[in-house]
Amino acid sequence: MSGASAEAHALIASAATLGVTLETAMATRLLALLDELARWNRSYNLTSITARAEMITHHLLDSLSVWPLLAGERIIDVGTGAGFPGLPLAIVESTRHFTLLDSNGKKVRFVAHAARTLGLANVEPLHARAETYAPTKVFDTVVARAFAPLSELVKQVAGLCGPATRVLAMKGRRSADERAGLPADWLIEQDRELHIPGLGEERHVIVLRRSAGAAPLR
Repeated sequence: MSGASAEAHALIASAATLGVTLETAMATRLLALLDELARWNRSYNLTSITARAEMITHHLLDSLSVWPLLAGERIIDVGTGAGFPGLPLAIVESTRHFTLLDSNGKKVRFVAHAARTLGLANVEPLHARAETYAPTKVFDTVVARAFAPLSELVKQVAGLCGPATRVLAMKGRRSADERAGLPADWLIEQDRELHIPGLGEERHVIVLRRSAGAAPLR
């Protein structure tokens, strides 16, 4: 087995533990994304993670860990940075539309380049701030990885959300103060631990919705 195919095989096996079924073509495309990221990173400061194994765990697998929680057809990744988790999710979900939003123009240019290079017609790069972006239609799922405390996050994404929108706040180590200041019109539906193969760091995702018609998590 060649090095490239062994890497793809290992990625497929790791993704399966997250409940994500990767076809070989998907795994190859995900690894090609890392190739482009590494190439651009030599000229632009896109990520501090440069070791290949860490790029796979921290960028690819960490991104794919929230795949089972995606809802609907219109997904927005706010504060996407160099395209994570949005680009990996778009690779495995070709029938859903992903808007990847960030205020850093350099990183949005990379997202646009990666989408073109990988043939991701379902990706829309967007250079904007979440709190000022006014979409013509609300999103079904909002994803935010290490973006802001919950109280600040819901304020910044409120204009992107309708009554049924699911907000996935991807977090690292748990904080006892995380829920402090969460507005009364938002509730936590789930607080789920994420076990990322090979990562060795705490991860969890908090699922939020507007409170009308739902019961809060106890």
